[in-house]
Amino acid sequence: DEYQWKGPFYFIQGADPQFGLMKAWAVGDTNNGDDEWGEEIKLAEQAVQAINKLNLKPKFFVLCGDLIHGMPGTQWREAQERDLKDVLKNTDQDIPLVFVSGNHDVGNTPTRETIDNYCKSWGDDYFSFWVGGVFFLVLNSQLYFDSSQCPELKQAQDVWLNEQLAVAEKHKSKHIIVFQHIPLFLRDPDEDHDYFNLEKSVRQEIMERFHKAGIKAVFSGHYHRNAGGSYRGLEMVVSSAVGCQLGEDTHGLRVVVVTDDKIVHRYYSLNELSSQGIEKELLDMLAEQN
Repeated sequence: DEYQWKGPFYFIQGADPQFGLMKAWAVGDTNNGDDEWGEEIKLAEQAVQAINKLNLKPKFFVLCGDLIHGMPGTQWREAQERDLKDVLKNTDQDIPLVFVSGNHDVGNTPTRETIDNYCKSWGDDYFSFWVGGVFFLVLNSQLYFDSSQCPELKQAQDVWLNEQLAVAEKHKSKHIIVFQHIPLFLRDPDEDHDYFNLEKSVRQEIMERFHKAGIKAVFSGHYHRNAGGSYRGLEMVVSSAVGCQLGEDTHGLRVVVVTDDKIVHRYYSLNELSSQGIEKELLDMLAEQN
């Protein structure tokens, strides 16, 4: 049933609730300073309340990685996960939650064990789903960043991705949209590689593959600032964090409207979304064919 286009809809994208980073960043110790996350709990609660208040329900709420700050094997990780789950349990039960793995969730250099542990806690590290004729792909971008400890898992994701793109073509999906934690690039497809994007040769190969498959947009987090750009019709959308901000942006969420011919999105501060909801221009787009 979900293979069929049924008219415009929208979803909510968030990224990096990252319980523990605000204190760690403030004290300048990102390895051990994450022993408090009360501030992040409040922000995540505000995000859930803002989503629950929306008159028109989103099709789903996706969190693009770094759910918590504690790396695999670190002291506060289990408590951070438990507290985030306690907050997310209050999301309206008619709004499915979609989780994307980030580097703090599976480790900067993931292993089979760290990925298995993530999957036990949050679900698969890569998967696909359909909503009203639109095909969504969730990827484990850490396998593209450093798969040196689990090359066979990167290969498995690659094989799977090719199969999924063939499925999308067969069912003539209206759009294909990708979610991953690390952006392909921040502003320019040719920019230099650093901690916040993918290595250039890896990036080029993925961008070309996505372009050929007709993928319209990639949504990510990781940067804790809003950014983005495009490559041959593929839009790269980088959303700032629900949690700790590393730039001038506010704690927020992105509203993404999918219409027959385009994908339109806007980043809202949590205060703005709580108090005013979605602006008329986006609501009008949703009403057009429904």
